[in-house]
Amino acid sequence: MWTAYWTTSPRTGELRTEPGRDPGDGEALVRTLRSGVSRGTEMLVHAGAVPPEVAATMRAPFQEGDLPGPVKYGYLSVGVVEEGPDELVGRRVFCLFPHQDRYVVPVTALTPVPDDVPSDRAVLAGTVETAVNALWDAAPRLGDRVAVVGAGMVGGAVAALLRTFPLDRLQLVDVDPARAELARALGVDWVHPDDAAGECDLVVHCSTSEQGLARGLELLGDEGELIEMSWYGTRTPRVPLGGPFHARRLSVRASQVGAVAAARRARRTTADRLALAMRLLADPALDAFLTSRSAFADLPAAMERLYAGTGSPLCHVVVYPEGA
Repeated sequence: MWTAYWTTSPRTGELRTEPGRDPGDGEALVRTLRSGVSRGTEMLVHAGAVPPEVAATMRAPFQEGDLPGPVKYGYLSVGVVEEGPDELVGRRVFCLFPHQDRYVVPVTALTPVPDDVPSDRAVLAGTVETAVNALWDAAPRLGDRVAVVGAGMVGGAVAALLRTFPLDRLQLVDVDPARAELARALGVDWVHPDDAAGECDLVVHCSTSEQGLARGLELLGDEGELIEMSWYGTRTPRVPLGGPFHARRLSVRASQVGAVAAARRARRTTADRLALAMRLLADPALDAFLTSRSAFADLPAAMERLYAGTGSPLCHVVVYPEGA
């Protein structure tokens, strides 16, 4: 029997068992070592706050059940292949699979984890992949002045990648002073929104707040562009398109990981993008995103703690019994 985590109703989940099966041709059996929970989409799922009109769009690749629930949801899983093609048996892999101790998937759904990427850090692959796509959308240029507004998982990952670009200025903007610790670990400047520098060529907005979006637009120089990465669930944020928005010829453009950015779509697949993200995870500074851990058996309680808790958690790592 296999065990999986299900969201059964708003702010309630449980572990359920189900029959296992052997892999068929072109499939592999994976034993999970770690999985990851971020405070973004998964907390919306936990709260039952995914709008019905986008529930189909927000389906995870191997989701079972329908939003708002009961539903088996998740997309950050790292495990070891127990059965399958000879070249994969015994290798660690990443898969966009929910929280479950064993599973069978097509081999094409697996991305090998490089030897220099620890299993805990490997759960960040989905988040780093989102950041890669955002930067393909944003296309920062040499000497740009850039602000990333919102220092959560996605915003922090975007800043982590941007710090390797030849920019004139990069600021990670957040209202939470605790995010200064993340910025220090990444080697980038943290600033409060009130103190952020203006005249930006590019702003990447990830705060999921009206205030952050408005401040991001204020930080742009004339004809600057804001890349909107926040997803608001059931909320409908107000966007300040009055005042000088048109006179300054500002732009707002969405970035979403569901499709490869248009600038690379003809030459990159989603598998190429994820493989790139996995290679980028060789950077040990990204361990700063791993802020809490729990055992798989404790996941129902841990989900509610993450939702209702205090502090500034980023990625929560779930440790499975045989991977401890």
